[in-house]
Amino acid sequence: MSTANLNPKKLFENFELYVPKLIEKMEYFSPGHRACQGCGEALAIRLMCKALGKDTVITNATGCMEVISSLYPTTAWNLPWIHVAFPNSASVGSGVSAGLKVLRRKGRIPDRYVKTVSIGGDGGTVDIGFQALSGAMERGHDMLYVCFDNEAYMNTGIQRSGATPFGSSTTTAPAGKASIGNKTWKKNVAEIMVEHGLPYVATACHSYPIDFMNKVKKARSIKGPSYIHCLAVCPTGWRSTSETCIKLGRLALEAGIFPLYEVEYGKYKITVDPPEKLRPVADYIKPQGRFRHLTPDQIRGIQERVLMEYNKLMNKVNHSKSWDELKAL
Repeated sequence: MSTANLNPKKLFENFELYVPKLIEKMEYFSPGHRACQGCGEALAIRLMCKALGKDTVITNATGCMEVISSLYPTTAWNLPWIHVAFPNSASVGSGVSAGLKVLRRKGRIPDRYVKTVSIGGDGGTVDIGFQALSGAMERGHDMLYVCFDNEAYMNTGIQRSGATPFGSSTTTAPAGKASIGNKTWKKNVAEIMVEHGLPYVATACHSYPIDFMNKVKKARSIKGPSYIHCLAVCPTGWRSTSETCIKLGRLALEAGIFPLYEVEYGKYKITVDPPEKLRPVADYIKPQGRFRHLTPDQIRGIQERVLMEYNKLMNKVNHSKSWDELKAL
């Protein structure tokens, strides 16, 4: 139908007839849940669900998103959703994927593509659930795993996890006269998943919603295992103000601390360009109370490590080849 003879008011009223749908209107993760004010993880869940759409089954490890969304007798989920134990979101997800495959083969359910998605926080992914995640990805199940990384066990009292940054003060690695706080560097699970040979691995952040949703859609379309690691700002655990949720996610990228990239069939690609000159790490650290004890010398040490890791990634971006390119050599 031509739009030439429509007046602007009529065109606006029939907007969806002429413009492709950019985002799902349906809220598959409903408002009214019990997340903290300014929770980046709740926003990320909402964006993920909009990108996935209705033909989705979610398995959710114990954690913040399970607690705030499913206090009996209420639920925030408008998708099939299963709460599972801390360590086995990926295991249950692989079982759901296998079960759907069998039901389709037997004609018990329609032959449309239903995606299995397993989710967990950093504790339920990089620590307690890592064995299940690694096994599911290694076996090649048709599923997506999304880690919502708020960098500590926020649900149970802000204990350190394998994803907690170096120098961060937590209840189990507190800063004081004898300690800098957490003494280990953040585990790079996205790179570990690349080493599993997955067709698709990506990093994401709720502060860049279009980038995040595009990655979820791409992962959904892949027949096989895929992994997305999403940085999720937690004002409660990061000791930051709730209104800085989006700003901190952007500062993490602009300082080179959490670059946004994807690895598709072995080929690295930056998906959100950082500034030509990275911001100082201090710009990201100073708004967060969990780092308030760090000295200028300690911050410089973190700066050096960030630049080293960032340059390693850029080298992969500039020199990596896809599986098909390697086969052609």
